[in-house]
Amino acid sequence: MFHHSKDLQFNARVSKPDPVFANILLEQFGGENGELAAAMQYFTQAFGAKLPHPDKYDMLMDIATEEFSHLEIVGATIQMLLKGVNGELKDAADQSEIMQVLDGKAAKESIIHAALSANPQFPIITGGGPTLRNSQGIPWCASYIHSNGDLTVDLRSNLASESRAKLVYEHLMKFTDDPYVKETLSFLMTREVAHYKMFEAALETIQPNFPPGVLQADPRFTQQYFNLSPEKSVRGPWNQGDMPGMDKEWDYVGDPISQVKETEGLTVMDTDMEAQLEKTEQLNLALSKQKSEEVKAADPSGTAQWSDYDAQ
Repeated sequence: MFHHSKDLQFNARVSKPDPVFANILLEQFGGENGELAAAMQYFTQAFGAKLPHPDKYDMLMDIATEEFSHLEIVGATIQMLLKGVNGELKDAADQSEIMQVLDGKAAKESIIHAALSANPQFPIITGGGPTLRNSQGIPWCASYIHSNGDLTVDLRSNLASESRAKLVYEHLMKFTDDPYVKETLSFLMTREVAHYKMFEAALETIQPNFPPGVLQADPRFTQQYFNLSPEKSVRGPWNQGDMPGMDKEWDYVGDPISQVKETEGLTVMDTDMEAQLEKTEQLNLALSKQKSEEVKAADPSGTAQWSDYDAQ
C-alpha cells in the first residue's frame, strides 16, 4: 500500500524558466539512467527477494519508493522550468510569470523558439508537461530494467545503476546556472551515493556471494589473462600477482595463439586439475542444495498469502 504525501521529499525550487534545461533534465525522468528506471528496477527485484530475503525486500521497497519520490522531484522541477511555455504564454503573455524575467517581444519569441527547438513535444503534444521520454523524445522502455532473479546479481546491477545515475547528475549540473536547481540536483546526486552504500552493505550480508549465481567457476579457465593486444602490453593487479579474494595467482598468457594451439583450444590441460574439478563439482552440488532449500523453506504451506495483517 502506497501513501502519497503532497510535500516533496526535497523542496525543489526554480528561480527562472529554462525550457532548454527542462528538456535535458528529461534524461532523469524518462531516460535509461533516470529515476523511473531505478524505481522500477528495485521494485521488480523486491518480489523475488520477499521470501528468501525478507530484510532485503524491505530495503528494496524502501529505496524503490524513494526513487518514485525523486521522480516526482524531477517532474516538478521540469514543470517549473517550463513556466510560461505552454498556452499561458501565448494567451496572456503580459501577465505570465515568464515576462517578469524576460523583456520585450523579442525575448518572448526567443523563449518560445527555445522550447520548440529543445523538445517540440513540450508545447505541442504535452501542453507544457513532462512525459516519460528522454531528452531526445524516445519513450521510456522496460528494457532499461535489470532484474535477474538472483539477489547478488541484482545488487551488483544496482551498484552500477546508482553509479551511472550519479554521473548523469554531475553532468546535468554543468548545464544550469540556477542555484536552486543545482541544489536539487546535488540532493538527488547525493542520494545515489547513499543508495550505493546501502546496496553494497546488503550484498556483504549475503554469504557466499561470489561468484554471482550458484555454480562455481571452472578452475581450468579462471586464472588466465590473455594478452590479446600484444603491442605495448601493460601489467597490473588484473593480470599479475594474486587474484583478489581467490587464493590463486593470475596466469599471464603472453602468446595466446600459441597457447590455444598447444592446448587444442583449451581442451588439453594439466592433470592436476582433476582434483580441483572434483572439488568444484562438490561445491556446485552443496551450494545448489543450500540455495534451493532457502527458497523452499521460505515458501508458506497451504494458501499463499503475501501480507500477514495480524502481525502489523
